Amino acid sequence: MSSLAKRTEQVMPFYAVEMFKQAAALSAQGRDIISLGIGEPDFTAPPQVVETLNRAAEAGLSGYTSPAGLPVLRETIAHHYSECYGASVDPSRIIVTAGASGALLLAAMALINPGDEVLLPDPSYPANQNFIISAGGVPRLIPTHAEQRFHLSAEDVRRHWGPQTRGVLIASPSNPTGTSMEREALRELVAEVRARGGFIIMDEIYIGLYYEDTPTSALTLDDDIVIINSFSKYFHMTGWRLGWMIAPTWMLPALDKLASNLCICAPSLAQHAAISCFEPEVLAIFEKRRLSFKQRRDYLLPELERLGLHVPVKPDGAFYIYLDISRYSQDSDDFAQQLLHGPGIATVPGRDFGPAHAATSLRLSYATRLDRLQEAVSRLEAWLPGQA
Repeated sequence: MSSLAKRTEQVMPFYAVEMFKQAAALSAQGRDIISLGIGEPDFTAPPQVVETLNRAAEAGLSGYTSPAGLPVLRETIAHHYSECYGASVDPSRIIVTAGASGALLLAAMALINPGDEVLLPDPSYPANQNFIISAGGVPRLIPTHAEQRFHLSAEDVRRHWGPQTRGVLIASPSNPTGTSMEREALRELVAEVRARGGFIIMDEIYIGLYYEDTPTSALTLDDDIVIINSFSKYFHMTGWRLGWMIAPTWMLPALDKLASNLCICAPSLAQHAAISCFEPEVLAIFEKRRLSFKQRRDYLLPELERLGLHVPVKPDGAFYIYLDISRYSQDSDDFAQQLLHGPGIATVPGRDFGPAHAATSLRLSYATRLDRLQEAVSRLEAWLPGQA
């Protein structure tokens, strides 16, 4: 029997998936499990989007599109970025992909050579390391702290950039912290990377889910940044597998070649349906849902602090809360297992996001109904005193 490729040994596990499997097994046994684990909105695509999908299917529009995606969808995304995030983008720079994962894979393949080092913040989304590894690169996690909102800083770039470093992969708002990078901090980081001739991949998947200041895209600071975005989070289309990349012009020939060979095109029916996401009445639905997420965040934050579960930095986006559990435990793996099998609350232990704060951190997702969050707090209040 043939052996597996060595790179498979390097791929980092995703413990949230294991927690999801355990929670599903307990639910199948009749346990009432409250899922604060997987980052999947409890909302689904609005009816207008589903109707557009059905019309496209009935019209037989399920064939291949160009590798870069439907021109009208790319034009609509470009208009959205201009209207909502202050960035003027030529539609030709937009590549529609099979989810943000497809965009990250293309970006990694286009920019990273074997042995190249890429800097990431610790904590960060675990799969980002694996996209780098898939291209033969070396992910290097840099510990970050609450004082810097758990983001890479310009000082981090100065201190940790080495002979093999080629770029950074960052996110704002971030998974797992839900925090955005302050504009001046991002400006300084971009300048440091550019001074070293490096690339910047910026994950803006959660840019539409903001709860404080209206966001602007990183493209307003530097037009050469590679932007990653998705229809999964703000647009609530997780299983539709649709995302996009905004790339510099000089990357487009390579990306077209890679996209046409690796995936041919993103799901065509999903592309046709996604065009209707940007209609005013549909955007109004998404905005109402965004405010619902804010309501959930605003409920949870004071309740968690009241229970002794400290939130080091107030999240201003996404739908995650990054908790400090050190009052109750120095082992987040064990704590998460106890939460699941005791009061029936599924969370994600800190080791998913890097070692720096793994032992004393948990990620909660509030992508679930407010009444379920209230029930989770009630269960925590009854259970936590025994853990102190």
